[in-house]
Amino acid sequence: MSVPLSILDLSPISAGSTAQQALRNTVDLAQHAEQWGYHRYWLAEHHFVSVASSASITLIGLVAAATSRIRVGSAAVQVGHHTSASIVEAFGTIDALYPGRLDLGLGRSGHRRSQYGAEPAHPKGGHPKVDTATGRTEIRDGVVVPPPFDPGRVTDRSKFLASAAALQQEGAQALDFAEQVDEVRALLGGYFVSKNGVALHAVPGEGAQVELWLFGSSGGESAELAGQLGLPFAAAYHVSPGTALDGVDAYRAAFRPSALLAEPYVVVSADVVVAADDATAQHHAATYGHWVHSIRSGAGAADYLDPATATPLTPEQHRLVADRLATQFVGAPSTVVERLDALQRVTGADELLVTSITHHHEDRLESHRLLADAWGIRAARAA
Repeated sequence: MSVPLSILDLSPISAGSTAQQALRNTVDLAQHAEQWGYHRYWLAEHHFVSVASSASITLIGLVAAATSRIRVGSAAVQVGHHTSASIVEAFGTIDALYPGRLDLGLGRSGHRRSQYGAEPAHPKGGHPKVDTATGRTEIRDGVVVPPPFDPGRVTDRSKFLASAAALQQEGAQALDFAEQVDEVRALLGGYFVSKNGVALHAVPGEGAQVELWLFGSSGGESAELAGQLGLPFAAAYHVSPGTALDGVDAYRAAFRPSALLAEPYVVVSADVVVAADDATAQHHAATYGHWVHSIRSGAGAADYLDPATATPLTPEQHRLVADRLATQFVGAPSTVVERLDALQRVTGADELLVTSITHHHEDRLESHRLLADAWGIRAARAA
């Protein structure tokens, strides 16, 4: 097809399995992804939930060591839980051994101004807005744009607040996102000066051949900052389908050419499950709603259930996750390719990022293999 395809992995833990096995599965999938022609392999950072990617930077190093060509990176480092120096030194260490293959993605999660859930919808942007009062879902040339999810529907925030507290030293306060992005850029570029005027140099880290990205889920601060700095931007349609298209618009509207990019570069994500036929794919994806419900109920991502034994969602549970179910791309290769092509066409994405979760690892491997074949990247890699 017309744009590259990349993978986002959360290292999900299946019910009855372990974090150790999830990490082995991640390395295995990354090695196959490289063989099949995927462009990048990105790892998400999540804490105190049933995914094994909590130490995402460590995992990036392990994946880089187990592969040889594919770009590896973060999607994204939750900068509110890290100092700028620790991020740059960690990526610099990996880059020293695997130079020129790393993508350093930064996200606002964990920041003092971030909220539980998606960033607030931005008033600017060219796409018609969803009528949130009536809950009307918009269909744009085959792309589903549901009403933005209201974080206020998450009634139990106790685990989120406890997790946030555990991830910071007592009394510590994260910088504003833009200020921390500036610090990371300065440390990488070798021009960092402390608040009291002392020049500091990250060793390793300074001069590392990493590609800097910003991530966002709406037309808010992250999208605009990426545009203003002339950085590539990743829009999380798979997390916030009701606002991600606004993020693409805001990024392009704010874009200013930089030494890195002369024109905007956008990656758009999608949640995908592919199988030999639609019915099989739907079976493999049958417990995705349960997993999203565990997140939105406040408990955080739970073990991914086996569709052969899980009970169906109740109507009330289904209502809480309906937007994510409607925007998951599930089916035979031709079905999913048609929907991905529509997403690329509507957003003008320069690259698509797919994430796939199934209970059985072999089903996830098959999903990515079938998609690589149908999208044409496997054949291109072989050529």
